[in-house]
Amino acid sequence: MTVAELIDGLREFTAAEAVAVVLAIAYLVLAIRQNILCWLAAFLSSLIYLAVFFAARLYMESLLQVFYAAMAIYGYRQWRYGGANHSGVKITTWQPRQHVVTLGAIAGASAAIGWIMSHTDAAFPYVDAFTTAAAVVTTYMVARKVLENWLYWFVIDGVSIYVYLARGLELTAALFVLYLVLIVVGFRRWWLEWRTL
Repeated sequence: MTVAELIDGLREFTAAEAVAVVLAIAYLVLAIRQNILCWLAAFLSSLIYLAVFFAARLYMESLLQVFYAAMAIYGYRQWRYGGANHSGVKITTWQPRQHVVTLGAIAGASAAIGWIMSHTDAAFPYVDAFTTAAAVVTTYMVARKVLENWLYWFVIDGVSIYVYLARGLELTAALFVLYLVLIVVGFRRWWLEWRTL
């Protein structure tokens, strides 16, 4: 591979990353507003990020994008047809017991997946495994409109910023810094609505 081909390849992934970032921001802003179009933005962003993360050798993050694409379809269906009257799910909260079980499952899955990934050329196998396992659960929480999803995302995204910077994905790291701000906005907005239910 020549230097020119390498530069062209980097430009291609930088452009793809930029488009994925824009779609990811659209997803989060629309999710905060509980606009069902957030799931279309999530689906398209996931497909693009699948290629970007695979090229960065973040294999669990790549696999996570497949899950996100599937969850975008599930989330759309839940927000559109879920709930008791099939008119869409409403904001709910989990009991402390559910969080303890969930956090234990995330820790166990992170350790197991991290150990497996540590036998590959994966970058940050245990951290990558943690963000992946936690994101799987938290995406489900968003699809079901569980209020505490915002708290989980704050931790996941905070950890992810370090990983993306270390792998040279500056646009994605910047996106996740913005996410931290939007997560606070989203939590507050959902919490205020939940109080009125």
